[in-house]
Amino acid sequence: MRAAVRTVDLHKTYKGPGGDVEAVRGIDLSIAHGQFYGLLGPNGAGKSTTIGMLTSLVVPTSGRATVCGFDVARNPVEVKRRIGMVSQGNTLDNELNAFENLEFRGRYFGLSARDARRRADELMEMFNLGDRRKGKPFEMSGGQAKRLMICRALVHRPEVLFLDEPTAGLDPQTRVNLWDVLRELQQGGQTILLTTHYMEEAEALCERVAVIDHGRVLASGTVDDLKASAGADTVVTVVYDGPVPDGTAKLRDRDGVTKVEVTGAQVRVFARNADGLLGELVAIGAAAGTGVTDASQLRPSLESAFLTLTGREYRE
Repeated sequence: MRAAVRTVDLHKTYKGPGGDVEAVRGIDLSIAHGQFYGLLGPNGAGKSTTIGMLTSLVVPTSGRATVCGFDVARNPVEVKRRIGMVSQGNTLDNELNAFENLEFRGRYFGLSARDARRRADELMEMFNLGDRRKGKPFEMSGGQAKRLMICRALVHRPEVLFLDEPTAGLDPQTRVNLWDVLRELQQGGQTILLTTHYMEEAEALCERVAVIDHGRVLASGTVDDLKASAGADTVVTVVYDGPVPDGTAKLRDRDGVTKVEVTGAQVRVFARNADGLLGELVAIGAAAGTGVTDASQLRPSLESAFLTLTGREYRE
């Protein structure tokens, strides 16, 4: 079946006074209809540039991208008719109230006045914004404004919804409530492409994810696929009732251990094969006459896989 979104060797190079900047360096993606797909990456990885090309706002330097079967470079108008876009910043019209923002978007996409009003009413009820009909966007909370932006993107019933960091800056309660709304959309058949910095968001929502960095796809697949392919570490943490025994140092040579961190009375061991590791740490403490006051073993997470793939250095 034709993919909802497909890219083949997609590149984008920006010209600058200091020379060429390769923002995207050959990205291949295939997103099925009705799929919730996550695009993950640190700052400057190329996520927003990729979204820009897929929504026809940025012209690719080379390669090919299609949305709903239409080439984004050759048929940008047809692409725009079939997509909805929610950007990071607030792009609502502050001169219009909430209802008018939706009604105007419906009219822009060819709905009759009656149908545009009906669709606006339907979306405002769906997103629990009925009591904000007459409110101006600048009078709304961050969560309300974000929900209204999603409503606006859905007015014309797009085949693909693009969400660029949709929950950035929102409080935890608002973020989780928005997740529920997005799940309902996807369960109703909506294709969604999400970029996010929040690993728990991707784990909670996405059926498939791709990790990109420096303009390239480093890994893609289900969340479990990424954990396995990245060799993400299990983290075993033990807190002793005294200084960490010297015997823990030998664990650095243990097969599968990638790192040992010691802080005061706590030792954290990162391992790709943690079988029996917790028992060894307890035994090392017992041999040194030191007891254990706390212990935990955290299985590989998407965050640990992400850090394994992209590294831990700070990004501007």
